[in-house]
Formats: sequence, C-alpha cells, structure tokens
Amino acid sequence: MSRVEDKLKQLPTTPGVYFHKDKTGDIIYIGKAANLRNRVRSYFQKSRAFDTKTDILVSEIADIDWTPVETEADALFLEAELVRRYRPRFNILLRDDKSLQYVRIDYKSDYPTVTMVRRPLDDGAEYFGPYVNGFAVKKALRFLRRAFPYAISRPSGQKRTSLYYHLGLDPGLEEGKTSLSEYRTSLRKLMQYLRGDRVRLMRDIEREMKRAAKAKDFEQAAHYRNQLQALQSLSRQILFSDRELQDASKDQALVDLADLLGLSRPPGRIEGFDISHMQGTDNVASMVVFAAGLPDKAGYRKFKMRLGGNDDFAHMAETIKRRLRDENVKRWGLADLMLVDGGKGQLAAAIASRDERGKSIPMVGLAKRQEEIIIHRVGSIEKLDTAKLINRARKLNAFITESPDFINIELPKDSHAVKLLQRIRDESHRFAVSYHSTLKRGRQTASILDEVPGIGPLTRKKLIRHFGSAKAVINADTKELQTVVGANRGRQMAEYFMNLR
Repeated sequence: MSRVEDKLKQLPTTPGVYFHKDKTGDIIYIGKAANLRNRVRSYFQKSRAFDTKTDILVSEIADIDWTPVETEADALFLEAELVRRYRPRFNILLRDDKSLQYVRIDYKSDYPTVTMVRRPLDDGAEYFGPYVNGFAVKKALRFLRRAFPYAISRPSGQKRTSLYYHLGLDPGLEEGKTSLSEYRTSLRKLMQYLRGDRVRLMRDIEREMKRAAKAKDFEQAAHYRNQLQALQSLSRQILFSDRELQDASKDQALVDLADLLGLSRPPGRIEGFDISHMQGTDNVASMVVFAAGLPDKAGYRKFKMRLGGNDDFAHMAETIKRRLRDENVKRWGLADLMLVDGGKGQLAAAIASRDERGKSIPMVGLAKRQEEIIIHRVGSIEKLDTAKLINRARKLNAFITESPDFINIELPKDSHAVKLLQRIRDESHRFAVSYHSTLKRGRQTASILDEVPGIGPLTRKKLIRHFGSAKAVINADTKELQTVVGANRGRQMAEYFMNLR
C-alpha cells in the first residue's frame, strides 16, 4: 500500500478523472471527482459506509492515476468516454443498469434533437454515455445549450418559432432561422465536447472567432465569442460537487461524532425526534432516519399523540416509548444514536422512556438557541467517562457548561458534527410540522355537513357543488334540498338544519 499512500499525498484538489489499477497495471475502475483529493481519499477512510463490492475494489487497488481537468463538466463527460473505451470491470459491478442514462443526438435526421434516454438503440443516432449521475448530465446540458442551441423535440403543427429560440436555446429550424447545415455544425461541436475534447474545441472556436473578426464579419465573430464565454462559464458551475462534498462532510461528521461521544464506531443509523402542535391541539411527533449520514426517507415515521395538552416532555416520552415497542424494534431495528430536538427536559423524558423499555441506545439532545449538544451524565451513553468527554470536547474548541446532571457542549458552528446534527434536527422538525399541518388543515376544512346523519362524502360534495358552501346548504329551504338529494332525505335534512338555526 506504500505506493497508494504516496499517490494519495500527491492528489490535487482540482476536478478530474481517476483510475484505480490492480497489481498488473490494468484499470479496474474509473471515476470522476470535483475534488480529486477528497474523492479518492474517501475510498480509504475507515468511516465510509460498508459495502461489499466497494470493499473488494479497495482490496485490489495497487496503484492510482488521475487526469486533472478544468471543470466538473469536463470530468463528467471524460469519465463516460473513458469507461466506454476501457470498460473496467468494477464500473460494471458497482453500477445498476437501471440508473444509467445516455445522451442521444439524431444528427442525421432532417430535424436533429438532443434527448436523454435509458437504452441506446440501433437507430443511426449518436449516443454518449453511459452516465450514472443523470442529474448532473442534465444540468450540464442546460449550460451547453447556451453555447450550442439544440432542439429537444420535433414540433408538431407549430407555425412559429418556439420560446426556446427567443431565449437563444433553440436553432429555430422550423422558420429557417438556422440552416440544417449550420445546425449540424453546431451539433458536431457539442458532440466534440461530450467526447471530452473541450480544450481543442475551445481552441478551434477561438481561431474561428479571430478569422471572422479579421474578415470584418463581426456578427459571426460575436457568435463565436458568446460560445466561448458560455463554455468558460462552465468552470464556475457546480454540477455534482455539492452532493459529493456534502457526502464527504457527512462522512467526516460521523467520525467526529463517534470520537466526541466515545462511541465504538461511527453511528450508521441515527434517528431524530421532534414534537409539533398548536396550543395543545393536533399533537404529533416525527421520527426521521439518517443512514451513513444521509436521509433514509423510507424509514421516516410519524406518530399521532394519544396524550392531549401542551406538554412536550410527556409527548416526547410517549414517542420514544412507542418507537421502542417490541413490534417496532422487530420491524425497524434499533438506532446507533438517537437525537432529541430540545433541551434537558425533552432529553430526560426520552431517556426515561428508553430505560423503561430496557434499551441502552446512546441518546443526546440538540438545543435550538445555541445549537448545544445536551448530554445526560448518566443516561445518555452507557458507561460514559465524563472527564474524557470534556477533554475530547475541549480539543474540538468547544464551549462547555456543566450542571449536576447534564453537560452542554457548544461546538464551533463550522464543525462537521454540528452541521450533521442540525440537518437531522431540521429534517425532524420539517417532517413533524408537515404532519401537524396536514391534521390541522383536515380539521379546519371539516364541515358541519360531516355530522349530518345519513350523509356520505359523495352527497356532501354534491350539496357543496350545488349551493356553493356549507352555510348555504344549512340555510336552504326544504324544496331546494329535495331537488338535490331527493324528497325523503331532503325533508330529513331540512328538519335537522332547523334545529341548528
């Protein structure tokens, strides 16, 4: 591994494409990166999420090479071209064919279009890919469309140029704004870029711009200048690094969190809990799940509180008690760490319910005001050494306040651990408020017609549609009601409403 370790030290922080090689020098995996150093090093971090296929890949890496590029778009398209050329075996093993996408350009058509497809066909069109990150490719194509306007579909019965033409994104073939030969020339440049040949392409465009300016064809020179500027602007666009760097940050956050709390390993599953209500009505709780630092929305759960009133402590106790029922533990498993949105009171109530269920899951709180991590000296973490905890927190430049039962740790605001806990807390809050709003909306829109005996949903809708509102239904006379719901039911409703007036 010494060769690999040496290479890891030399990695640049620029975008690029990296190559993992085995001991024979064969390329076994090709990947792209917005930051080569962060991305490639992440393969060798002990804290990364465990995955059998990736573990096998890492065990076979004997050497690493890379090609730095200027933009994320360059890395995106160069990766696809090289994977297609070398077909490394781990690129096939680690990817699900259902997620792959291709850029399709029917260049030879009399009305060429550029589209994204799942499967290439033998139809004479040009295909580029495959791409795993379809989101980033679509984003890159939107920027490239400014440099090389293209059509995304053939117009049917359209007599005027599309809005896209007026925005500078479509060639306007239907009205002859651009000739087919000119359009195909533009598409050839787009295809050159998709093949990863950006440097030569920009050099050619710059040469054409100077030639047009020398011939005093300033309109054409301006066109080439705009193409160059559009391509240069790609260096300032974030196509996939927002997700890539976010993942790396979360990965480090899990390591920091485990170090701070003295956990034996980074928490693979973190559950966040919050309560939402309005003055003691429509009380609900949320449980969100983060797996390996990322939201696992399939694991989210919501609870409608059985206890009434405005008591967050009691509601948090009820939530944890219901979460840790035997049947729920069997279906959902157990968390490696539980995060309670709130301060000392909410955390103490949650710990009491956890202990009542006989579980020993680490549990901490996050107070909103100063974003303090709240830790119960006895109940938060089994066999917690508080002296060591305080020393670890001080090494992270934390501000610490102590009380007989609790330790409050305020980490620096740019701490990876704090950012992850904030993200979990905010997501649990969002999910709880969303459920509360749904219940509140349903209660507010409940009509007095719901209480009328013998009236079902379809009849209620029919009455509201005819009279315009529940109030108008109540004030309608017997004959009006009978014309809508029939003689017997109309008479019964009129008698019922008479008692309400």
